[in-house]
Amino acid sequence: MSDADFSWDDQRAFLTVLDTGSLSAAARALGLTQPTVRHRVEALERAIGQPLFVRGVNGLAPTPEALGLAGHVRRMAHASEAFRREAEGSASEVAGPVRLSVSDFVGIEVVPPMLSALRELHPRLAVELLLTNANTDLPGQEADVAVRMARPNQGSLVARHVGSIPLGFFASPAYLDRNGFPETVADLTRHSMVGPDRMPAYVAILDALSREAGGPLPIALRSDSHPAQLAAVRAGLGIGVVQVPVGERDLVRVLPDRIVFGLDTWIVAHEDVRRSARIDALFNHLVESFQAYCSR
Repeated sequence: MSDADFSWDDQRAFLTVLDTGSLSAAARALGLTQPTVRHRVEALERAIGQPLFVRGVNGLAPTPEALGLAGHVRRMAHASEAFRREAEGSASEVAGPVRLSVSDFVGIEVVPPMLSALRELHPRLAVELLLTNANTDLPGQEADVAVRMARPNQGSLVARHVGSIPLGFFASPAYLDRNGFPETVADLTRHSMVGPDRMPAYVAILDALSREAGGPLPIALRSDSHPAQLAAVRAGLGIGVVQVPVGERDLVRVLPDRIVFGLDTWIVAHEDVRRSARIDALFNHLVESFQAYCSR
């Protein structure tokens, strides 16, 4: 086998099939025909001398060899994306793509107005929004900037603490019209609650509230998805814990003197990529925007 046997196009086709689960889905994602994707995967299989997928009743299943190779190809894909972003915008110009990693809730409810204001300042900037509740690998170029709720411990990262986001109890007006307002934490035992499912940190907070209330809090809906919890509260299923600046938009705060807990928030980037004007513009804008958001 020679280096020429390992085409990046073939490897990218393999990775896309692995991620999407089928040749047709990979073809749509890559903007290619299905036969082209199949030929590229087959070419890579010939180059390495072993199959990468087996056909089953549920479509293509990766072989153990494919799973072992996937991490290497994925790192190449991240590096290729980083090269593209850097090539599409000069280091001194606030233009071109920049990739931002945030949690699903922050990406849906918090960040969009901030990005709208950023685009007013820099209309040639194109933000790629990655929604994930896991910490992205910034040194590995999975993203350029991230919003995190824990202090990063990697020495190669630049991080700014922007404050603590307060979380409080909220309910919809319709729910409160039907059930009345709780006056104390103990009153929550007579209300319906929207709460976590299995995430240990949030279940522990719920357990602590139950002990304080003197009994279990009745849970009408459990979910570890914060956007789903917010949607349930808005729909009137019960009282839930919501970021205060978000809840105050269209919900009613109950037990208004009570802060359930605060989310320490950090804006993070790799120290090298901040040399780019567009990445630095996004970083600084998020610092200012989240400082204002946390202090509201």
